[in-house]
Amino acid sequence: MNNKSEKKILKSFDRSYSSYIFFKKPNKYRELENHPRSNESIITIGANYSYAPMGFDKNSLVIDLSSFNRILDFNIDKKEITVEAGITIYDFLKFTLRYNMWLPQVPGYPFISMGGIVATNAHGKSCGIHGTIRKSIKKIRLFHKTNGWLNLSENENKEIFDLTVGGLGLTGTIVAITFSLTELKSHRFETQIEEVISIQDCLKKIIKDNDNEFFTYSWNRADSLKNFGSGFIYKNKLENNKNKINGHLRKLSQKKISNFLPFSLWNTFTINIANNIYYITEKNKKNKSIEDLIQVIFPYVGKESYFKLFGPKGFIESQILISPEKVGVFMDEFITYFKKQKPTITLFSLKKIKGEHNYLRFEDSGVCVSFDFTNDKKNIEFLNLIDKLCIKHKAIPSIIKDSRLDLNTVRNCYAYYQDFKNKLKNYDNKRIYQSTVSRKLDL
Repeated sequence: MNNKSEKKILKSFDRSYSSYIFFKKPNKYRELENHPRSNESIITIGANYSYAPMGFDKNSLVIDLSSFNRILDFNIDKKEITVEAGITIYDFLKFTLRYNMWLPQVPGYPFISMGGIVATNAHGKSCGIHGTIRKSIKKIRLFHKTNGWLNLSENENKEIFDLTVGGLGLTGTIVAITFSLTELKSHRFETQIEEVISIQDCLKKIIKDNDNEFFTYSWNRADSLKNFGSGFIYKNKLENNKNKINGHLRKLSQKKISNFLPFSLWNTFTINIANNIYYITEKNKKNKSIEDLIQVIFPYVGKESYFKLFGPKGFIESQILISPEKVGVFMDEFITYFKKQKPTITLFSLKKIKGEHNYLRFEDSGVCVSFDFTNDKKNIEFLNLIDKLCIKHKAIPSIIKDSRLDLNTVRNCYAYYQDFKNKLKNYDNKRIYQSTVSRKLDL
């Protein structure tokens, strides 16, 4: 890699932000060290599937790590694997599933990079059982422009390790990760569907559910006040049949999601029609069915057109983590605002999550509530009201999902924000690694 960088335009996945950036794509370790002195700020990018602009900034040199995509070590007895950060979830699982092992905490799209899921402390459908990806990370190999190469783990450079997991890439370039794998007893799931009639009904059943064999989540309607919260609870359980294991992940082709339509097709009318069709289809299904691994853990595969229909302005996703004690009151107040503002919501879902909140991690034990909105003035005004609800009820809005979040909301909702900022500054007093999100949040 020479000292010349290339220039191109990048957009955040939610389409909230775009910018011309300077980038480099190294393919050797020594090239990571060869940053020109003129670049004061750097940030690392993976597959750029982050909803918010966390992997780039107009004032930072962007390091594209996609060429670092190898499996470096695999210990079948210890159930551990070391991979480079640019490898995708799909290629990672394609290898581990040959040995009937996996990571249950992966997010819902297969072409996200493994470095990306570490930097965001990602979670999947099983977060009520397995928590976030933090639970499966053993070691990290990090490069920092001034601090050099660092080995991070619970036993070595622990403070930097804790800052790095869920640290939005601000401690340096995550180059390699060692994961602890989980044995997989089947490649198929038994899926149960249960209808719910209201948000109260759904919350009661989600919170009450303590079965550690099921990945439990919901699909709920929010296209009108009358049907708000009605929908279905899904419970996925791994089929206990090793005879059905074939050791292979079925082939997937990566579809380009960047080509959004030149206009939005999502509005009150089309959302109502789509929800009615989905509701009738699901209601007529059998209560129990068998689904393969990809259907369950990667729900957006084959449904990429959902995002394209938002048009050039894109969408806003709000994902909020609320304590079980406060989620009922939170949703009651949410509905009060919903009644007045009439926001346009395309997707509404709930699931439990288990963990411990610290620093900038979207993690705690509670209920994770997710909404997708069309990106317009009315919905932004509504979400500004929801920010106040988050502050009031000490709920945690996801930084990686909602590009709209401002410093005041994050500082008030993330109890360890200042602790993270102080320790990051102490570790990197020049604050070299900067993204659009980090600058906005004064990190």
